Amino acid sequence: MQEKLDINTVGDYLALRKQEVLHPLVGIVDFNQVEEKGKTIKGYNALHFNCYAIFIKDTKGCKIKYGGRDYDYDEGTLVFIAPNQTIGLGNYSPNFKPKGYAMLFHPDLLLGTELGRKIHSYSFFAYSSNEALHLSAKERKILLSLLEKIQFELEQNLDKHSKKLIVANIELFLDYCTRFYDRQFLTREIENVGSLEKFENLLNEYFASDKPQKFGTPSVGYFAERLHLSSNYFGDLVKKETGKSAQEYIQNKLIEVAKERVFDPNKSVSEIAYELGFKYPQHFTRLFKQRVGHSPSEFRTLN
Repeated sequence: MQEKLDINTVGDYLALRKQEVLHPLVGIVDFNQVEEKGKTIKGYNALHFNCYAIFIKDTKGCKIKYGGRDYDYDEGTLVFIAPNQTIGLGNYSPNFKPKGYAMLFHPDLLLGTELGRKIHSYSFFAYSSNEALHLSAKERKILLSLLEKIQFELEQNLDKHSKKLIVANIELFLDYCTRFYDRQFLTREIENVGSLEKFENLLNEYFASDKPQKFGTPSVGYFAERLHLSSNYFGDLVKKETGKSAQEYIQNKLIEVAKERVFDPNKSVSEIAYELGFKYPQHFTRLFKQRVGHSPSEFRTLN
């Protein structure tokens, strides 16, 4: 059995689902229209995408876990995949039938467009599957209306307006997804606060241990991994809850600890820098002066 199937083009996926290619760079699949022989992907346990893919999964009674609680969203779940990402395929039951929609578009579609310049700002393309967007019925209706507009354009004869209209509707689709993710962060406020409390505890434990000397100054990825979140989702969560980026939050804690240690007359600035995970003391001094307004030595003297 082959383990991984490469989806290099939009046409590769449409062929897999036995669908007609209407445009080489963008396509939509309505799984209600997929023939029986194209409903499951046999012989592979993973798909590697070299184009953007968005899946609206409609599976009745679909339960997912978040923060130790069950969430049931029958209306739809969105999963976003960026180029060079691989998704694993689960063990399908004999009667499994995918429900929902897929939209795929190749990066070349975005060349020379405003969306092409800002596509990387949609951080949800790097979220994990357990951080998928869960839609209300109204939200799902809005997104499906945009898919209908894109499909309408795909079914017309291509002209000078086609690309502009298709890309504009994809951009609007992604902008609505950004709004809906903001709503999801709000509705999960209790779980988010719990994650932030764990983050704060992990941060305190990190600086109270010898980990800075072993691993260096703490990274966003380090804490995201321990909270079982992707770095992008964790960063967005911290930003929405605190108004600061995760990196800025970590640096604030580092400076807070540094201020306390600078008052120890038995330690040199270089020793403090190494204790905090800096390979080069001058990097510590530069950051300290940027954030505090004085060098560590000046701060020690002033106080």
